[in-house]
Formats: sequence, C-alpha cells, structure tokens
Amino acid sequence: MSSKDWIEKDYYAELGVAKAASADEIKKAYRKLARESHPDHNPGDPKAEERFKAVSEAYAVLGDEAKRREYDEMRSLFGSGAFRRSARGAGQPGGMPFDVSDLFGGAAGGGDRRFGGAGFQDLFSSIFSGGGGGAAPRGPARGRDVEAEVALDFGDAVRGVTLPLTLRAPGVCDTCHGSGAKPGTQPRTCPVCQGAGVTTRNQGSFSFSEPCRNCQGVGTIVEEKCPECQGTGGVTKTRTLNVRFPAGVADGQRIRLAGRGEPGERGGPAGDLFVHVKVRPDELFGRTGDDLTLTVPITFAEAVLGTDLRVPTLDGAVTLRVPPGTPSGRILRARGKGVVRRDGRAGDLLVTLDVVVPAGVSDEARAALETFAAQTPPAAREHLDARVRRFS
Repeated sequence: MSSKDWIEKDYYAELGVAKAASADEIKKAYRKLARESHPDHNPGDPKAEERFKAVSEAYAVLGDEAKRREYDEMRSLFGSGAFRRSARGAGQPGGMPFDVSDLFGGAAGGGDRRFGGAGFQDLFSSIFSGGGGGAAPRGPARGRDVEAEVALDFGDAVRGVTLPLTLRAPGVCDTCHGSGAKPGTQPRTCPVCQGAGVTTRNQGSFSFSEPCRNCQGVGTIVEEKCPECQGTGGVTKTRTLNVRFPAGVADGQRIRLAGRGEPGERGGPAGDLFVHVKVRPDELFGRTGDDLTLTVPITFAEAVLGTDLRVPTLDGAVTLRVPPGTPSGRILRARGKGVVRRDGRAGDLLVTLDVVVPAGVSDEARAALETFAAQTPPAAREHLDARVRRFS
C-alpha cells in the first residue's frame, strides 16, 4: 500500500461511512462488507474476491488510529490544492519561493511530526523524487492483512490454549512458489523501469514518479505464466494454523500473527493475520480485569450465625469463612484464584454473598422467627421516621 494509494483512494467511500464516523461504526461497516464479499461465501466469484481485498485494505488504514490520522491529513493537504498553488508560484514574477520541504516542516531534514517525523522524500518516495535523489525501487507489493474471528470457552481464555485455525484465503502458489512464472522459467527484469518498479517524468521544477505500467510496479515481467495462479504467485486455498492464545486473553482482544496474512505478489512479503477473540460467557464465573467474580447464595441463618463456605474455582475449590452478622452483598476475596497475569502474578476470586429469603416457612420456623424478632432490637430507622412524620 503506497502513499499514492492514500491520495487517490477514498477508503471512507469504500466502506460506505462518513469521514466523521467513529471507530465502532467503521469496524461494523467493515465486518458487514467482509462477510458479504468473503471468498467462502462467493466461491469462484473474482469480483467478490476483489471487493473483499478492497474493503480489507480500507479497514487496514481506517481501523488504525495513527494511520487514519495520517491518511486524513495527507488527503486534506493534497485535496486543498495548497501543493499545486505553491508550485505554480515558484519562479514566477511575484511568486513566493517554493521549497517542497516547507510543507512538511523540512528545515534541515527535520520532517513533520504529523507523519512520524519522516521527511518529504521518506514519506512520498513512491510518488515524488527530486534533487537527483531518484525514485526508490518498489519491488513486489506486500500482501494484505487478513482478519479472522475465534470463539473461546471462558476457561480456555483464562488459562490460555493453542487451537487450530482453518482459513480460506489467498496463499502462496505451490506450483511456482510465489514467483508467478511457469516451472522451469524465471521472471525477467522489466526493460522499461529497469527493475525499479517506478517510472519518472518531469513536471515543472520537480519530477513525478508512478508505478511502472509495464510491470505494474513489481520490477519484473513474467513471460510464461504459471498455469496454476496465472502469474499472480498466489491462489485461494485452505490452510490450518496453530494459534497460541495467551492466558488471560480478554473478550474483544485482537492477536497479531506477523507474516501469516495474504502473501505478496510474486514473492513479496506477506501481510499479517489479526485474530479477533470472542469469549463465551461461563455459567458460573464472570470477569473484571484479572479478577474472577462469583455470586453464592446463603441462608439467613448462615448470614446471622456465620459459616464456612466451600466455593468452586476454575481449578478446584476453596473454603471461605463467612463471619457472623454478614449482610447480603458482602464480597469475600480468595486471593490468587483469578486470572494469571503475564508476570506470573494472579488476580483474585471475588465472591458476592446473596442472602436468600424463603418464600414460605413451616409453623415451627415461623414461631422461632417470631421469638427471634421479639428478642432482637429493631433496625435504626429514626432518620426515615422523621421524614414520614412531616407528611403525616
């Protein structure tokens, strides 16, 4: 993905969202379009596959906060015409002296902080070249990133697990091993760009570089195409990866596997695989950060008299002491029985006590409760009684 792509392509239109769309709106739009155009749902449909690649490319930029900010600033700069106006004024009577680096804070090679401190030629090397610097070679394009979603059981997410992940996505062609050339042949250097992948033409006081049209920016030409991939170096196929989910992975977390995405054209570097984690809820336990939560019912007598309570954990059980006079809603803590952190320390198990009031009792239990009530002082409600008397 080049800087020229950022200038020419409207990624917001690709995803069908407004420029002011939130990160959640962008993610929602991408997932909807990705599902609709995924190769698995449209087997043998090249248009759907191209659509899937296009929306994935758009989300790779707009789904990353830093890349989205740079993309917006770059398109704003070029869309405003400021660059072209300044260029026309250079060298003309009454025109202001024009220095390309002024647009990017390029004093002494300083670079613009908005673009990560990169100077003009670093950022736009695939588009412009000047001052005798020449165009930077492009080479085979990097493959696009691939996204997948995996649902984990609650216990597996807490403890960590390794699972096989089956993907149907573009992969390296096994016949030509990614070169795009028929077995027994090799791609040759493009005679137009001499392997640079870009061609340069003069435009006023600077030169303009663009991908070589003869080789599509790759730098080489395949004369005898591989019969399996038709010269692209990649084919859609099913592959299985063993993915390690670390202990404590959370719902909504995204795991990056570098170089396991879509392969680049003709042997170019592969993109990355991003796995979105969905954690299935547990019937007993909840989770707050590194702590596990559990609600346990107790009787009125246990709350009043106290008791030893045996409660489950993810890997066994522990005994907790309920002190006499415990109110409903009190939280007991079992230290170290939560989620294990990366540094080896663990969160806690937080047990919330819920005092259960029976809907009905026997005559003997009622008599005992009446005796208990007669011998127990009433709850302090003076602050409420005063307010009630005001409205009596």
